[in-house]
Amino acid sequence: MMNKFFYTIIVASLTVGAYAQKSDGSTKSLVKAEKEFAATLAKSGSKAAYASFAAADGLAFRPNPVNAKTFYASHPDSKDISWTPVYAKVSRSGDWGFTTGPYTEKGDKTSYGQYLSVWKANGSKWELALDLGTSSNKPLNKVTPVFIEPKDFYKPKFLNDKQRAAGADIIATTEKTLNTTLKSYGMPAFAGFLNPDARLLFPGYEPMIGKDNILPFFNSMISKIALKTTKVDKADGGDLAYTYGIATVDYKADLRESFNYVFIYERQADHNWNIIVQVFSPAER
Repeated sequence: MMNKFFYTIIVASLTVGAYAQKSDGSTKSLVKAEKEFAATLAKSGSKAAYASFAAADGLAFRPNPVNAKTFYASHPDSKDISWTPVYAKVSRSGDWGFTTGPYTEKGDKTSYGQYLSVWKANGSKWELALDLGTSSNKPLNKVTPVFIEPKDFYKPKFLNDKQRAAGADIIATTEKTLNTTLKSYGMPAFAGFLNPDARLLFPGYEPMIGKDNILPFFNSMISKIALKTTKVDKADGGDLAYTYGIATVDYKADLRESFNYVFIYERQADHNWNIIVQVFSPAER
């Protein structure tokens, strides 16, 4: 189950990283930062790449969430991972965004998977906040890149920590409602929480795009999912948010498995929050 995340770390090249990570609030700048991150790893190794691009409190799921810099300081350097963003979006406040796409890991046997990166802007610099992935077979389906720019710019001038916490509580309540509904109705409960164009990254499978593809997958394989939310974060622009935690999955084949999950939420025109990206990565319990 090795992926781009099992070999990496943080150490040098700060000048190059600062230049490469320049943020102007656009999705284009975020995609550029992600590509520069991958290029730095290929050229200088994982230690230099994560040193330049990871936030001081950035988390890597290896398999459970740990501080990326602290954890990878003791891991071997590597240039064996490559990846490409194919879907990205940035908040209208320009303070954070995400990218996802396929990765390849070379070794005795080449392995494949999908990654998700959540980035936050620190001043005018993009920094990696969350980094996780899930393994799959070699991709067969051709994917058209989708990079969505913010529809406008909006950031409250006097937003304080108390107001931010109140905003995050809305997302936490939404996910709590989802969890309660899953307990009562099973997998069909996701129908009321997934955006029509939602994406699912699940171990062993290529990305599933669209609620109409995700729901049949869940319904065919899984009888129950229980969510235990660890953290919620919401963009200052009020349009995007993410959660992560532990998902306990009961398969219809009488098997239970634990996953780390990350859900990306987007606020809709009706003020409801829908999931636009779901990632499940095996957890260590």
